[in-house]
Amino acid sequence: MSFLRDHGLSITLTILTAATIAGMIFAGAHAFNQEAIKHGEATVTVADYLSTGHFLSALFENWESEFLQMAAYVCLTAFLYQRGSAESKDPDVLQDEVDEDAFKKKDDPKAPWPVRQGPLIRTLYSYSLGIVLAGLFVLSFVFHLRASAAAANIEAMRHGEPPVGLWTRLADAEFWFECFQNWQSEFLSTLLLVLLSIFLRFRGSPESKPVAAPLSATGK
Repeated sequence: MSFLRDHGLSITLTILTAATIAGMIFAGAHAFNQEAIKHGEATVTVADYLSTGHFLSALFENWESEFLQMAAYVCLTAFLYQRGSAESKDPDVLQDEVDEDAFKKKDDPKAPWPVRQGPLIRTLYSYSLGIVLAGLFVLSFVFHLRASAAAANIEAMRHGEPPVGLWTRLADAEFWFECFQNWQSEFLSTLLLVLLSIFLRFRGSPESKPVAAPLSATGK
């Protein structure tokens, strides 16, 4: 039971992710087949649906926006402040624990392996969270673009229009509409979390200040 207690958050989120992706697959396949029937086209199985632009474009479109949000949040909170927010460092503290130079721990046997290596590896490790999240955003963006082009080509075929290439799709306003409609919601939700955590509380959550903390208190 200690394993479940220690890893309950990641286990629960993994289950919820799998369950919602499954729901997306079955609902999307049904919607895709309904549209195919309207156009007199053959329907597809759930397994075949997984390789369609309809599914992959929607999947990576959402992943792309989530990774953008997390990458921006990690990087911006390293340099910018919001006084009173649980999501911000204290602007009056010159150096927080997260700002400590890892070089000071290079001889600590308990420090992670990269910290005990040379300056290049240590520097990359120092910013690895933001680097990986930004990389995942770029990958998701590319996969979204490819799948969005595939989905657009299905629509083009239905209307007797020529297929479009990746660069043509990249310049298409509809593709950028797909991007911006998700990006704006991610930045808005992050903004609300930053601001609402000044005034509101959730007892027991590390994303909240202590219930009795003053509104002007910053961080956890």
